[in-house]
Parts: sequence; C-alpha cells; structure tokens
Amino acid sequence: MLQQLSAPIKQYLVITGNYWSFTLTDGALRMLVVLYFHQLGYSPIAIASLFLLYEVFGVVTNLVGGWLGARMGLNKTMNVGLFLQIVALLMLAVDPQWLSVAYVMVAQALSGIAKDLNKMSAKSAIKLLVPKEQDSVLFKWVAILTGSKNALKGVGFFLGGLLLTQLGFQGALWFMSLMLLVTWVLSLLLLKQDLGKKKHKPKFSEMFSTSKQVNWLSAARLFLFASRDVWFVVALPVYLASVFSWDHWWVGGFMASWVIAYGLVQANAPKLLGKQRSSSQQALIWVAVLTLLPALIALALWSQWYVQVSIVAGLLVFGAVFAVNSSLHSFLIVHFADEDGVSMDVGFYYMANAMGRLAGTILSGLAYQYGGLVSCLLISSVLLMLATALTYGLQRHTS
Repeated sequence: MLQQLSAPIKQYLVITGNYWSFTLTDGALRMLVVLYFHQLGYSPIAIASLFLLYEVFGVVTNLVGGWLGARMGLNKTMNVGLFLQIVALLMLAVDPQWLSVAYVMVAQALSGIAKDLNKMSAKSAIKLLVPKEQDSVLFKWVAILTGSKNALKGVGFFLGGLLLTQLGFQGALWFMSLMLLVTWVLSLLLLKQDLGKKKHKPKFSEMFSTSKQVNWLSAARLFLFASRDVWFVVALPVYLASVFSWDHWWVGGFMASWVIAYGLVQANAPKLLGKQRSSSQQALIWVAVLTLLPALIALALWSQWYVQVSIVAGLLVFGAVFAVNSSLHSFLIVHFADEDGVSMDVGFYYMANAMGRLAGTILSGLAYQYGGLVSCLLISSVLLMLATALTYGLQRHTS
C-alpha cells in the first residue's frame, strides 16, 4: 500500500512521523523537569529558570535555522535537531548530584535548539509538498501536522508523569533516548536529501523577513504565545500540585488531556471555520474572543467561585479557542512564506513564537511567585489585547 503513494505523500509521512516522535520526548521532558524539580523543593522562579536557555536558544535557532535550512536543506536541519535532542536527554540521565541549575539549563538549551530545528523544518517542508494555489489542501495538511503534534505533546506530558512514577527520572530519560535514536536512524535513511534548498545560497543578512504580512503575523504570534505560557508553563502545574495537592499522575494526566484536546481541535480547525471569511479576518475574531477568557477565569478565582471547576472548565474553553487561533496562524505563515527559501520566513516567524514563549516562561515564574495564578491570568489578558491589535494590523494589510 505504501508503495502506491506519491513521493510527496511519502515525504509528508516521514516528516510527520519524525515530528511525532520528537514531540513525545519534548512533552515528556518538560513534565519530567517541572515535576522532578518541584518535588526537590525548587521555587517557581527556579523552575522557570531551568527553561530560560531552552527558550533563549529557541529564538536564535529559529532565525539562524531558517537560513541554514535554505542553504543546506531541511532534511539536514531536521536530523540535526533529532540528534541534539538525544544528546540533551543523555546529559540529564547522569547522576542526580550533577544536576545543578546551570547544568540543567545547558541541557535544556540543547533541547531548545533541537525542538526548533525540528519544528521549523517540518512546517517549512509542507509548503514544498503541496501544489501551488491549493490553499484548502495546504490548510488541511498544516492543521493535521500541527494538531497531531500538539495532541502527541499532551501524550508526552502524560508519558512524563508516568515514566517519572514508574522508572524514575534517569530511567525515563534512558527510555526516551533509545526511542528517539530509532527515529533518527530511520529519518537519515528515508528523508529526501535536497528538501527545501534555496536556488541560490542566501546571505546571512537575508534572515530577517521583508514581508509586511509575515512581520505583522510574527508580532501577533509573539504575544499570543506569551499569553498562554504566562500561566500554563510553570504556574498551572505548580498550582495544581501545591494548592490542589494533586500527585504526578493527576498533574501530568490533566495537562496531557488538555494538550491532546487542544491538538484535536487544532487539527480540525479547517472544518470548524468554513470559508465565510478570509483567514486573517477569522484570526482577528478568534483572538478577540480569546482575550476575555483569562480575565473571566481570574475573576472566578479572585471571588473563590467554584475554584476547581472554574480552572478545569476555563482551561478547556481557553484551549479550544487558542487552538483555532494557533491553527490559523500556522496556515497563514506557510501561506505568506516565499516558496523559494520558505524556511527563512517560517524560521523568522517561529523566532517570534520562541520570544513569546521565553517572555511567558519568565513571567510565569515571577508572576506566580509574587501574585499567584490570578496575576498570571490577568497578564495573559493584557498580552492578548496586544495580540488582537497586531492581528487587526495584519488584517488591514491582507484585505
């Protein structure tokens, strides 16, 4: 059956399988680190600092990685990303006495480089595998890739909690290293060698996008993802573990369920949205709706109104609306990107995404430690107001 598939479909399946395997380890590693170091008594700010270089190098990697992908080919950047993730996992699988904050930050930096090389390569490759002028097909393929990735990241969160409970911190890391090693070998054998190479070698100065549409979208993406991570990355799992006294299974399972549901909505966004409005108009409407949700959850917590129900139900609604926003963004950047050297525009866009995650991660630890979950949620709404204003600017430049 596989032999009857066209070459683009086969490459799409290789890229998707590669991306799925990587995502499982990325989600599991995130949950492992948060829960393990919370268990050791680290403060929210200290836990947030463990991810600082992960996000910083994500910013640099997306910018430089897009340029490298255009020069070397996306197969190479994707495979380098897989290899670096294996190295990062093995670095953390050492004697726990070596796991100082600085050491873990360096390992997380490698993981951040690996994740963004892999993601940039996968998203860029889709543009090259879909025929021109088939936007509905492109939206569908991007949504499936992105949505399935996020659903598997949720499975990774659950896997992290499960492996920590069953195998311990080191055992979990060795297990994931072996799983990813198999994926890396298969990727080396199956991925097309010249995928994504630009026709001429781009200069380093060409890394920054000159497209107004890409720039407006990238700025909106920055604030969109900062608004999520300011309460989701550190504050929420610590809150669930400390205030609700949930164990690793419950925290990992809940976070996993949320991300899985988020990914499923994201994958089905093209069906949910229809074709009544342009994608940029729909992005503006959905981000405006999203702006209200963190403020409403914060109000419920501040007034002590069914706190657990408010958090669980509020997070599910937030996740569904956020997923539609993210899916629209993922389509728009691939749609706007220049086909010759697509990885450069995509890399620039995901650089902004990484900057948003970085800002959100830092704010998550600081705001939670000094103001609790309510302050994280209020900051999230403010960031979404800025994302809405920037999406309005994008809509004006695409109408």
